[in-house]
Amino acid sequence: MTNANWLEYIEFMSFNIYDWVLVFAVLFLTLELLNELITRRFTGERFLETLSSLFTQVPYYLLEFTVFGGAVYLYFNIYELIPWKIPVNGYSALLVLLLADLTYYIEHYAIHRIRLFWLAHSVHHSSGVYNTATAFRFSLFDPMVSILFHLPLVLMGFNPILIFAAEILVQAYQFWIHNEMIGKLGPLEWFLNTPSHHRVHHGSDKQYIDKNFGGILIVWDRLFGTFQKEESLPTYGLTTPMTSKNPITVQFYEFPRLYKDLVKARTGSEFFSYLLRPPGWQPDPTPEKTPPTVSH
Repeated sequence: MTNANWLEYIEFMSFNIYDWVLVFAVLFLTLELLNELITRRFTGERFLETLSSLFTQVPYYLLEFTVFGGAVYLYFNIYELIPWKIPVNGYSALLVLLLADLTYYIEHYAIHRIRLFWLAHSVHHSSGVYNTATAFRFSLFDPMVSILFHLPLVLMGFNPILIFAAEILVQAYQFWIHNEMIGKLGPLEWFLNTPSHHRVHHGSDKQYIDKNFGGILIVWDRLFGTFQKEESLPTYGLTTPMTSKNPITVQFYEFPRLYKDLVKARTGSEFFSYLLRPPGWQPDPTPEKTPPTVSH
């Protein structure tokens, strides 16, 4: 199979898989809502929260269309300048998928630990309801962050089509892990990201915060010490709960909170620490001056 044929096949398969995942997600969300009706968990508030998650897709996709076009232009122009190009075949496709999954882990870790990036990602974590709709709950700024972190794969010499396809597959995989209906899955829990592992990731409980960042594989968390098994059903949402169902509030909830911290910064170091340190960081209080020692 020629490079062109490989690229056409991989591009077709990745987008085709993503389309079918969207169909599956809609059907699974319907099943979840029916299950909540049967088990009497369904409430108007839970339904409004689900709608709020779905409506975040409107601004997200509007910006995603523009950003994706920019990413295609940027990646291909850089790729043309690189003399070391990795051949396009089944082996390189599998390798870039593995590296894209590792890249996702690194990106995911960073957007939790750097407050400027957390502005966007906090949208995904702000819901107190955890179902398939949560998988659609994105900030309109998310696409820009992803472009930055996947750029090294272009510099390594991978064809951008392979990179975009791998990104799509990593994202598509995660739709099915946003639910409470599926319990633990035995041996699969050792190496795959599962609903149980990802419920932990969405937990705001102390033992669950900043755990299980994996995309497809959970092995990265096991290797780098960020793994936590599900011991009890998590409390979902932010540590400072965001209860609004207004999609605009959902999109920008963290912005005024960061602004209030930035305007009270006493030094340039504090200003940039609020931006680049983890969410919740606060400077040490000014130590009290101790009286001078008097010699006798």
